[in-house]
Amino acid sequence: MPNGKKGSLQQPSQVLFQSAPVLFVWLWSTGFIGAKYGLPYAEPFTLLLYRMVITLFCLGLLVWWMKPIWPEPNAIFHSAIAGLLVHGLYLGGVFYAIEGDMPAGLASLIVGLQPLVTAIAAVILLKESVSIRQWIGLGLGLVGVGLVLVEKIVKSDPLAGFPLWTIGWALVALLGISVGTVYQKRFGASVDLIPSTFIQYCSATIFFGLGAFAFETREVSWNLQLIMAMSWLVLGLSVGAILLLMQLIRKGGASQVASLFYLVPPVTALEAYILFNEKMGLLALFGGALAVTGVALVVIKRQHFQPR
Repeated sequence: MPNGKKGSLQQPSQVLFQSAPVLFVWLWSTGFIGAKYGLPYAEPFTLLLYRMVITLFCLGLLVWWMKPIWPEPNAIFHSAIAGLLVHGLYLGGVFYAIEGDMPAGLASLIVGLQPLVTAIAAVILLKESVSIRQWIGLGLGLVGVGLVLVEKIVKSDPLAGFPLWTIGWALVALLGISVGTVYQKRFGASVDLIPSTFIQYCSATIFFGLGAFAFETREVSWNLQLIMAMSWLVLGLSVGAILLLMQLIRKGGASQVASLFYLVPPVTALEAYILFNEKMGLLALFGGALAVTGVALVVIKRQHFQPR
């Protein structure tokens, strides 16, 4: 009887952690949509600065209510560095790439290289073991992402009037999220989730503030569309998705968590079909299946994302 009761009590928690990657992929996939809705009315760093300030207010209320234990100065430093990488460089790079007229599909494809970069960095820096099956899964995921996006890239003629400097911003985003994932796994695993995330957003706020005052006019055209986009970017992405990401990094290996990003472009394509009637061809459908298979090969190894 005691064993049965224990199992029944753990089951809801296990279901929650098993569904967390699915929820994360869906939340993260909406980031490009929110950016495209908001960028016409504010410059990238300015938009991100407002986003960070509002997010800090929301997290501040959570900190006040939960009263967590704050980390030591050394851990605060590591959380700040992780914030500059995961939020500052990644978001800044993606927003400036889209602002510079880089097609969202091409930006997603470049940032979609993250699982491979993260896996290599995890092997070098964390001495994380990646099996042959997992490498095959990473490769399948990369091919799948390419197949999903190749139709849009070819049909939209992305190089027509396409500024080459935006590629640099997309690569900055790729580097930031890849190194940031490994850095968080290496130095941020022992810090309480809420204080760590709050510190990360503080460092990102400073970064975006410096960028906005140094390079932008900081003019904002407030309207209903921008307010709705900002609300979702804050609550859905900066609060919901990031807290999930930090938790998943703690429960699983860096390369396993990073492989989830392979699912973002196919899910985004599906959302575009539902919202904007952008049809998916057979090539894209096949690519989506390959991406799902690749993630399964990487993630389904041990019982990752399980509560300890």
